[in-house]
Amino acid sequence: MVACKPNSKKEADAIEFKNVNQRIAKSFSDLKRLDTFKIELTGRKPEEMVLNFTIKNAEGKEIYNAKIKGAELLSNTDPNVDLSKEKDQVIFLKTIADDFFSDDNFLEPAVMPEDKADQYTPDKALYEELKKSGLNGFKYRLGKENNIYIAWSEKEQKVKIYYNCC
Repeated sequence: MVACKPNSKKEADAIEFKNVNQRIAKSFSDLKRLDTFKIELTGRKPEEMVLNFTIKNAEGKEIYNAKIKGAELLSNTDPNVDLSKEKDQVIFLKTIADDFFSDDNFLEPAVMPEDKADQYTPDKALYEELKKSGLNGFKYRLGKENNIYIAWSEKEQKVKIYYNCC
């Protein structure tokens, strides 16, 4: 009987440890052209995992790069979430990577004309620039209470953080 049973545990583990690699094209640094957003989760164990997030403009030039350590994401999560088991940690990190490009994270435009800068706005000049340019933004989480909002600064020709909040 036992010999006929397929080794589904090993298959399940193989699927579980498959790295995440996603791309999506969105208007970001230019309203008329698409930039390529890429997220890649590498590593097999949570303490080794890294979330690599890059944005390339329409010409293929990298305009943003963030490497987020899995351990950093795990340490900044809701304390009510049970991540004591390694398997749950891996699933948690894969879920973050899988949901990274959800529609809610693409902000069109980054700043509405009626929006007001507050204490979570690190660069008030950029915030005002975004109101005028109408360029889109993107947000991602670094933890339970830490969302990073980024957008392209036409003036400085680079991606910058325009909001950092809960």
